[in-house]
Amino acid sequence: MGNLCAILAPKPPLKKKPIKRLPNPPPVPNSSTRWTRIRSSRKQNPDDALLQEQALAAAILFQQHQQNGGGSMPFDRSTSLRYPNNNNSSSKKSNSNVLPRSSSTRARSLTDPLLQPHQLVNQDVKVDDLETNHFVLVHGGGFGAWCWYKTIALLEESGYKVNAIDLTGSGIHSSDTNTIASLSEYVKPLTDFLEKLPDGKKVILVGHDFGGACISYAMELFPSKVAKAIFLAAAMLKNGQSTLDTFSQQATSDDLMRQAQIFLYANGNNQPPTAIDLDKSMLKDLLFNQSPSKDVALASVSMRPIPFAPVLEKVSLSDSKYGSVRRFYIETLEDNAIPVTVQEIMINASPPEQVLRLKGADHSPFFSKPQALHKLLVEISKISSP
Repeated sequence: MGNLCAILAPKPPLKKKPIKRLPNPPPVPNSSTRWTRIRSSRKQNPDDALLQEQALAAAILFQQHQQNGGGSMPFDRSTSLRYPNNNNSSSKKSNSNVLPRSSSTRARSLTDPLLQPHQLVNQDVKVDDLETNHFVLVHGGGFGAWCWYKTIALLEESGYKVNAIDLTGSGIHSSDTNTIASLSEYVKPLTDFLEKLPDGKKVILVGHDFGGACISYAMELFPSKVAKAIFLAAAMLKNGQSTLDTFSQQATSDDLMRQAQIFLYANGNNQPPTAIDLDKSMLKDLLFNQSPSKDVALASVSMRPIPFAPVLEKVSLSDSKYGSVRRFYIETLEDNAIPVTVQEIMINASPPEQVLRLKGADHSPFFSKPQALHKLLVEISKISSP
């Protein structure tokens, strides 16, 4: 490689006086320093610059050629993520040495790197060998199955089977939220799904927010069909508790959730509320403070009111049924809707088998930290029985 660089590099000028060099200018904010060079006050000859570029490119390609036994290792999509390309079509051979620009214009978080699904987990573990490879995703209050679109794609690409449920009056379910009078009515799409599962089949339930109470209700009814239950920034109740009891802990007058709530009175103002809506202007600060703007926009046109009666209902949970299912809790550390202090109160009151943390995640980690969330879900699916 050294000989190749020597051939292509420009000849050094003879008997030039030493050049006084100026200090480097300060770096430009948010700019890449990958290809930054030290600049001098001397203007460089364009031909010299071209030859140096050619020498650098030739040296890189030669080293790449040597390391791969004469083969090539193209940069696919982003120059920051390199992996073999098994597509040997003639159209791509001609461009195998090109370094294309990344197609993404969005800044990527170091805590949620853009990785291929096969890079996130141990490839030695086969999905088909797990106790179950079937996830059932249950949304939180006001959300719908639509909120899981990133998680669904990542899990399916990793070989898992996934179902996302629209609870009654949520997502594209046609029922009027104001008419839902009980938790059993609200959770019926989930319990119907579990009831139809063949004998011997099990699933991993994932409940977000109010969905934690919903999967708890389902675990009590169908403990033999639930291999594991994952509470994602969710209501994890004790016997005799309601979701309202749990979420009202440590609430203050300046609590964001209280400020955002709008009570709906479909039966008249002299009757109890029938549903709770959220102030659209506060959604980002409350639920999506770390999420991409496009997902905030999706949520703002897709969220529906939360039925009030199921939130008030106290659940009956037994040790022999609900308590027999393995539970895991995922904390969201930048959560403004259910702060970490409230999440830890629930964890301490009814300790799960394991607690995992999502750093930098808001209340909607399926938007703010999809890759990191995916990794945790897969890792939990691989945890064998104690």
